[in-house]
Amino acid sequence: MTDDPTAAEAVATLREDNALEPYIHEYGQLTVGPADDLYQRLVVSLLRQQVSIDAAEAVRERLFKSVEVTPEGIAAADPDHLTDAGLSNAKAEYAKAAADAFSEREYSLAYFEGMDDEAVVDELTTIRGVGPWTAKMFLLYGLGRKDVFPVEDLGIRRGMDIVCDEELTRTEMVERARDWKPYRSYASLYLWRAYEG
Repeated sequence: MTDDPTAAEAVATLREDNALEPYIHEYGQLTVGPADDLYQRLVVSLLRQQVSIDAAEAVRERLFKSVEVTPEGIAAADPDHLTDAGLSNAKAEYAKAAADAFSEREYSLAYFEGMDDEAVVDELTTIRGVGPWTAKMFLLYGLGRKDVFPVEDLGIRRGMDIVCDEELTRTEMVERARDWKPYRSYASLYLWRAYEG
């Protein structure tokens, strides 16, 4: 990720929430910014669907060592080569579908620049294998959008329970997170830290 001039402002605002403040104190200023490679970032999110971070990381390492992770490289790769790296048949198909979309639509930071978050999610979820969770991961970690709250993520929900010291429904979590606008991406980073820590 690149430098994040908004981070200090976000942290100052989020510190006003007594539930988040101890985690900001513990973990310091966290940053949000666009990824160096959007396609690779989307592939990483596809790999992380419904598996542990450790399992996804192991597959990511094998995949990145065995094939060029670009739209052209994945499109040209034999599906068996992808499954040998640890992708399921479905995720191999998803990576290829994403490669096709990137090539056909010429995705870039500039492509998404004028689109609001909802429009980006709507477009990305037309790609096979990309659901709301994956699209929001792309918004946050790919495009570096500042106000994303991926309530679909288990770690976010567990972190929310820890930070708020109560069990909330998803609807209640979304409502509670409104307090963190327009910096919900940063709040999400602290929720993940709370859960992982």
